[in-house]
Amino acid sequence: MRNVGLLAILSIALPVGAAHAEMVPPNGSVASSSPTSSPLPQAAGALLPGLGAPIEITPAPRLPPAEATVPRPRAATPRPSPASAGAAGTVPPSSASRPAIPKPRTVLAAPKVDQQAIDRPASKNPVPPPEPIKLSDDPRPTLGPDTFVSTMKAGERYQAIAEGGGWSSVPSEITRLKTGDDGPAIVALRRRLALTGDLPQQEASGSQFDDALRAGIRRFQARHGLEETGLVGPRTLVHLNISASQRVRQLQASATRLMGSKFAFGDRYVAVNIPSAAVEAVDRGVVARRYVAVIGRRERASPQVETRITSVNFNPTWTAPVSIIKKDIIPHVRKDPAYLAKMRIRLFDAQGQEVDPNTIDWSTNQAANYTVRQDAGADNSLGEIRIDMPNRHAVYMHDTPSKRLFARSMRAQSSGCVRVSGVKDLAAWLLETSPGPAGQGWSGIDIETAIAGGRRVDAKLSKPVPVAWVYMTGYGMADGSVHFRDDVYGLDEPPPLPEPKPAAIAAARAADPVVTSSITPARR
Repeated sequence: MRNVGLLAILSIALPVGAAHAEMVPPNGSVASSSPTSSPLPQAAGALLPGLGAPIEITPAPRLPPAEATVPRPRAATPRPSPASAGAAGTVPPSSASRPAIPKPRTVLAAPKVDQQAIDRPASKNPVPPPEPIKLSDDPRPTLGPDTFVSTMKAGERYQAIAEGGGWSSVPSEITRLKTGDDGPAIVALRRRLALTGDLPQQEASGSQFDDALRAGIRRFQARHGLEETGLVGPRTLVHLNISASQRVRQLQASATRLMGSKFAFGDRYVAVNIPSAAVEAVDRGVVARRYVAVIGRRERASPQVETRITSVNFNPTWTAPVSIIKKDIIPHVRKDPAYLAKMRIRLFDAQGQEVDPNTIDWSTNQAANYTVRQDAGADNSLGEIRIDMPNRHAVYMHDTPSKRLFARSMRAQSSGCVRVSGVKDLAAWLLETSPGPAGQGWSGIDIETAIAGGRRVDAKLSKPVPVAWVYMTGYGMADGSVHFRDDVYGLDEPPPLPEPKPAAIAAARAADPVVTSSITPARR
C-alpha cells in the first residue's frame, strides 16, 4: 500500500527552477564534452520504470553575459606573500583579511572624480572576516553512485513512519533545558529521536537530560546540517517538528530529480548539493576536501548542472552584463562619481578602445551601450580565481571578496554561480596531475605566485574532472542514515494549477456550452 502511494507521488514530474547565471568568462566559454553514463539510470529504470523526465544537462554554446553581484567599494588589502599563503575550507580554513565595506556617498550628479580619495592609503589594521561556518567531517560523499537507491529506501522508511501516525511535536520548553535538567519535554524529545534512529530504543523513555540524550541530539543535528551543539535551539526545534509526511515529500522529490542523471562519477569528481551550500571534492569514494559555499539567491537560483571542470583561471577579469549595468552600476555612479575608479571598472567601445567615463551621460542608460569590465584583483567580483566548467547556464565556481558570507548559516546570496570558501585549495586539488610552473601539479606557493603576478593565467586540467550541482533536500546513504536540508528554492512542492480567468471560461462556454458547462472558477 505504501509503495503504491510512493510511486504515485513520484510519478509527478517536479519542476526545476530556472536559474540565472552569475557571470560569463569575458573571453568565452570553453568547449565541453558530455559525461558518460553512470549506474543511476539503470537503478532508476529497475525501481521506477517510466517515471519522470530526465533532466537535460547538455552543454550549449556561449550565452550572453549573465548577472553577477555588483561589486562594492572597499579599502585596499595587502596581498599575502607566497610564504605565508594558506588554503581555506575544511583543510585548512581561510585566513584572508578583508576590511569593512564603506557606504557609498550620496551624490546626484556624476562629473569629477576625487583622485586623492582613491590614492589615500588603506587602514593599516583591516578587520579580518570571521571563519567560515564549520562543516561535517564525515568522509562519506553526499552524492555517490548509490545515492538514488539509498534515497528511495529512505523514502519507504519514512513513508512507513508517516502511515503509522508520524511523530508528536516537541514542546518549545525543550529549548530552555540542558544537561541535568528534568521535565516532560525531555520525554517527548526522547520518543522523537528514537523514532528516527538518533537515539537507541533503550534510551527512548525517561525525563532526564543526560549525556546519551545530548549525543542523540548531535546525531540529529548532523543529519540536518545544523551546528552540532547537543542542545535544542530554535532551528533544531523547527527541524524536529517538521512532519513525517513532509520528510517523505522531500525524499521523493529528491529521488525524482536524481532519476534522469547520467553523471559520470569517475575516481575523482566534485559535487555541490545546492541546499547544503557545500562543495565536496571526492577521491575514490572518499571526501578529500569539503568547502563552505555561497549559492544563488532564490530569484537567481543556482541551476542543476552536470559537466566537467576544464581549467582554472588566476586573476580573472569580470565583464558586467547589461542588466547589472542598468540596475546596479549606473545607480552606483550616480551616487558616487568615484565608484568606477575605486572598483577599477573601465568602459570600452565596440572597437575595444577605452572610453572616458566623464563623457558618459550617467543620468541615462547610455553606459549600457559599452563594455563595462572590472580589472583583475582581489576585489574583483570573481575574486582571484575562477573555475571553468562549460555548461548551457554559463555558471561556474569562483573566489569572492565577500568572505564574510561564508560564516552565515543561510548562504543563498549569489546570482547563480557558486562561491567557494577554500577555492585556492580546491584549485590545487584539481591541478594535482596537471603541468605546473615547476613540474607536475600546482602547490599553494605556485598559486600565490601566479596571483601575485597580477596578470591573467589559465591553467588547463590535463584530465577534466566531472562536476555535478544537484538539488537534494532529502537523501539517504548506504549505511541507512537519512539527511535533510532546507528547500531553499521551493522546488519540492509542485506549483499550483493556474486559476482559469473569467473571460476564458465565458469564451469556452460560448464555444461549447455542453462540454464546458462544468468549468467553474477555483475557490479562493
